[in-house]
Amino acid sequence: MHKLCRFQKDGGRVQVGVITELGSVCELGFAGISTLTEILEASDPAARVEELLQDDDLPTHSLADITLLAPIEGQEVWAAGVTYLRSKTARMGESDFSANAYDRVYAADRPEIFLKSLPEKVVGPGDEVGIREDAKWNVPEPELALVINSRKKVVGYTIGNDMSSRDIEGENLLYLPQAKVYDKSCAMGPCIVIGPSEAEVRAWTIGVKISRDGAAVFEGETTIDQIKRSFDELAGYLCRSQSFPMGAALLTGTGVVPGDDFTLAVGDVVTIDISGIGTLENTVAVV
Repeated sequence: MHKLCRFQKDGGRVQVGVITELGSVCELGFAGISTLTEILEASDPAARVEELLQDDDLPTHSLADITLLAPIEGQEVWAAGVTYLRSKTARMGESDFSANAYDRVYAADRPEIFLKSLPEKVVGPGDEVGIREDAKWNVPEPELALVINSRKKVVGYTIGNDMSSRDIEGENLLYLPQAKVYDKSCAMGPCIVIGPSEAEVRAWTIGVKISRDGAAVFEGETTIDQIKRSFDELAGYLCRSQSFPMGAALLTGTGVVPGDDFTLAVGDVVTIDISGIGTLENTVAVV
């Protein structure tokens, strides 16, 4: 298992690296690798990284000396909804009008899938995530993201935050794009993990903590195994009748939802942990 990342040092050019167990980043530029996509498109990405790391002369950097960036290049970001039972229950609670639709899609053969973000709009670790100025009920949605290459194969995993305006979505299902897609509405990072099987990933936990003025105002955790559908099934529906020349990322839904009396505030810090990946942390701002 390897953790691929994009990073900058001292504001310089964007580079590709591998985060080591020692808390450093091994720079792959000296091995001729300038993009994550080059690795993700390899016939065996994990084997390709193993081959690259055989070079003992690759430079290393301390994580404290670099800035990690969103692990997205030209990949579109899509999202699957209502994949956890908890998510179905929360969505049904947003409005009586929507309840039947969410109940039906949870049990249906075809999942809910929608476009979440263009790659250039994705924010990375430490960046601000946004809440809409015209929304009153805003929440983060901590999610596992599948990384899919141009051959429609799941080749890695990262953390995603699918920011959501629940009052807008609850008012009318047709408002979902406005509730989900706006500036700074999608955060991803800190790396892409390649190598583990779906069975291994399903043993991971995913948790979120929301801090306000230094104190936790919400915490929750679930397991990836609570996702109803298989990863290949979700990726397969996304890739039906579509091509992704640069690959894609697919958020897999949330199973940790704050209560109906909670909404995010400016300055809140959202910290998402997935046990096999790491931590994605962002501060909330109005957009």
